[in-house]
Amino acid sequence: MKIGVISDTHLNGHDIWLERIVEKYFSDVELILHAGDIVELSVLDIFRGKEVYAVCGNMDLASVRGSFPEKLILEVEGHKIGLIHGWGMPYGMEDKLIKEFEGIECLVYGHTHRAANKMKDNVLFFNPGSPTDRTFARQNTLGIIEIGETITGKIIELEN
Repeated sequence: MKIGVISDTHLNGHDIWLERIVEKYFSDVELILHAGDIVELSVLDIFRGKEVYAVCGNMDLASVRGSFPEKLILEVEGHKIGLIHGWGMPYGMEDKLIKEFEGIECLVYGHTHRAANKMKDNVLFFNPGSPTDRTFARQNTLGIIEIGETITGKIIELEN
């Protein structure tokens, strides 16, 4: 299974550039994970026709906070994935976030705007970065997770 992963869109509504990016890179994904800081619910319309799981982030409006939890555990093809936004300073983020979950094989998070794709203690830590905001990052990114017998991630650097 192929999963599109995105975070920190920081948009107040529809964005044609992000729509084109989603069409290009997520056209063949079966599922989308959004790791928070959606800001406004209508942003999710970009993913029409796709199943979307999302969590709220620290910059989300009340409408988003009322629609999505702060963290979520998904079981996809027999694998457990934790989905959370994150909070506070970026240093030690992964150590802080993993304490929120038990028995997961993949932790998808956002908040830092910095892409991450690494194994640590048998868990894939995956942050897709931000496709729209370069605060704290030099490059806009999003990601793909593929699930087979194992879980693997890929960061996609976007051309601006």
